[in-house]
Amino acid sequence: MRKDIHPSYGPVVFRDRAANHAFLTRSTATNDKTVEWEDGHTYPVIDVEISNVSHPFYTGNARVLDTAGRVERFERRFGKRGGR
Repeated sequence: MRKDIHPSYGPVVFRDRAANHAFLTRSTATNDKTVEWEDGHTYPVIDVEISNVSHPFYTGNARVLDTAGRVERFERRFGKRGGR
């Protein structure tokens, strides 16, 4: 690797605010906010909207969309379009 062209790669805490879950990993992402981790060290923290703990796909709360029902409901509400 060439020197001085790559971003620094170090430990970072990602925190999912919705699920009150945090995990420590390594990343090139940085932040000015820090948090004291369970091991007593202080790491930069990045708040995320969704993680594997709160994502519907991983939690089993995914909704199945009924697209055929949506089309029929639209046609009932606004009528079918005339001949094309």
